[in-house]
Amino acid sequence: MRRPSLLLVDDDRHLLGSMGQWLREQGYEVDVASQYTEAAAALQRKAYDIALVDIRLGEGPDGFDLLQYCRKIRPDTAVIMITGYGTVEAAVEAIRAGAFDFLTKPLIDQELEMALERALRQREVLQENKNLKAQLDARFGLENIVGRDHRMQRVYEMIESIADTRATVLITGESGTGKSLVARAIHRRSSRRDKPFVEVACGALPETLLESELFGHVAGAFTGATTDKIGKFMQADGGTIFLDEIGTASPALQVKLLRVLQDFEFEQVGGNKTFSVDVRVILATNEDLSRLVQEGRFRQDLYYRINVINIELPPLRERISDIPLLAEHFLQRICQETGRPLRRISQEAMEALQRYRWPGNVRELQNVIERAVLLGKGDVITLADLPPSVVASVGSPWHQESPQPLKQALSIPERQIILEALEAHHWNRQATAAALGINRTTLYKKMKRLGLEPPRQKTFQKAASERSPRTG
Repeated sequence: MRRPSLLLVDDDRHLLGSMGQWLREQGYEVDVASQYTEAAAALQRKAYDIALVDIRLGEGPDGFDLLQYCRKIRPDTAVIMITGYGTVEAAVEAIRAGAFDFLTKPLIDQELEMALERALRQREVLQENKNLKAQLDARFGLENIVGRDHRMQRVYEMIESIADTRATVLITGESGTGKSLVARAIHRRSSRRDKPFVEVACGALPETLLESELFGHVAGAFTGATTDKIGKFMQADGGTIFLDEIGTASPALQVKLLRVLQDFEFEQVGGNKTFSVDVRVILATNEDLSRLVQEGRFRQDLYYRINVINIELPPLRERISDIPLLAEHFLQRICQETGRPLRRISQEAMEALQRYRWPGNVRELQNVIERAVLLGKGDVITLADLPPSVVASVGSPWHQESPQPLKQALSIPERQIILEALEAHHWNRQATAAALGINRTTLYKKMKRLGLEPPRQKTFQKAASERSPRTG
């Protein structure tokens, strides 16, 4: 186990020697310095867990100057100030300047031990917080949204451009396309990233409870409300609130939401006190809100208010070139999380994944890969490891009555995949090759073998053949 490192700074050389020896006996790795320049040089060379600094350091800069310097170049080092002339004013000044603690001489062993232990515990907590934030970035950061499709590239650009604003965002797309992931990525890339991210599934709560969940209630507001309750908007103050399935909101709730989005003010259920919040609102729906407006089921003014910035996520079946990327991403992550050895996906299984229509979109693909990892026996995920519904897609929709040679049968989904990718990238071969993860020469050869030609080229060849004189 690593010994905690400590820099002891005092102009009393006798104290440096005796205290330094005592600290080493307590298990610390100790360096000593008797003046500012010596201590500053030590801080430049090494990152210490704790710095124990006397306020008076003889002529020149004092302990407060060293504290300021340490906060600048080693902000993670806990600084404990010590002095033989302790006053309340000096202690307050030290804490305000960023010191972890303030001790007066003569130092009592037990008091010093407790101060050092508290400083080490605080460092552990701060390091844990850093690790958790790093895990959140890995889990919910923009880098976790996988896809090379041109529509997904547009999504990335929009996230980057609007993340650090207060503008309301509406995320649309079918269930399972990753709306929650996009909302979290926006939050993680904003200046609100260290504040709360509060998610509310509006469709999962009955109408009678949803208003209380969002805005809170006072005791006695309704049967069972025995105490006051803080709502989700108040919990998200300073951060971001994500309202999923907003299309299910009742007319009464829509009125209250409109006011919050306009004024960022609300009252609790049963209360008359007005609360103000500083919150970024992101909403999501898998319904066509414009159709709901026409049907009178969604307020037109609320629709215009929330549709400031619209991020539309394409269904997975419309970006099949991204399926190999997503499958490999989920495969690596699930193997890592479960401690299973890393596997690969066979060509036949990957073709089945690309041929399936994915009504559950990216979420369904993740579940399929997780199932294959947990239930599969070998090093390779094969068709046998996939659900029957996915395997059945191998013979659909181009299934024919008479059996085909395997090579010919496999070329059918390959042709469809390449054709859809070409059309998605307007027959730009370089962009299509990049999206499919192959080089341009390979793409050209496959196009030639599968009879894939740009529409204009086909028209030209047809016109030329009609102009040619008939022979024979």
